[in-house]
Amino acid sequence: MTAPQAGEPPSTRELPPVLELTGVTKEYPGSPPLRILHGIDLTVDAGELLAVVGPSGSGKSTLLALLGSLDRPTSGRLRFEGRDLSHLADTELAAVRAHRIGFVFQQFFLLSGLSTVENVATGLLYSGVPAARRREAAVEALREVGLGHRLRHRPDQLSGGEKQRVAIARALVGRPALLLADEPTGALDSNSGAAVVDLLRALNDSGTTVVVITHDRDLAASFPRRVGIHDGRVDFDERRPHLAGDVR
Repeated sequence: MTAPQAGEPPSTRELPPVLELTGVTKEYPGSPPLRILHGIDLTVDAGELLAVVGPSGSGKSTLLALLGSLDRPTSGRLRFEGRDLSHLADTELAAVRAHRIGFVFQQFFLLSGLSTVENVATGLLYSGVPAARRREAAVEALREVGLGHRLRHRPDQLSGGEKQRVAIARALVGRPALLLADEPTGALDSNSGAAVVDLLRALNDSGTTVVVITHDRDLAASFPRRVGIHDGRVDFDERRPHLAGDVR
């Protein structure tokens, strides 16, 4: 294989996995303790698009919190881009979230008193980026999701699908390595939901690693990889390479 030239981004095949979980468990104190995740083994390579699917109470939300470094596993090893997160201080974990991970949730969590561009700029609030550059990056991200004409609108002037696009732009404004989307279509009608999924696919095509947490098995089945979670365990892990270029 030809070595990349100076300044050329490495191939995704040369990068370590974005996520690597080995024997990961999560439990909460009690008598007896409540164990939610039981020995999760999961690897997500750079540039993948996958869905984590399972019924309510299966452990998907707990897994999302671990994948996004919002919580720590009780045992096992969790690596992000080759770094073992279990050895990082809280401030270091916060830096990983601020610079390398974007989050999109079912609820949009937009600030009603701010315009769309101001809402998106909040995604860089803790990154040390100057205010003027935050705004420039926010405008760029909104144009990327097709909302360049809605820069000054407030959330109550937007449709549900547009609100979710603003939330995606906010997650992307820092150019994270990983985008975690938790039920991103759950609060949307079918047409708006399909448009949001198309946007996630397009972002993945541009190189962003995307993990979608969902209970929608039809949506999960349309992705090139789906991982099933049941009772806190990996129930199945299916790859469908023929969908890699077209997950419709």
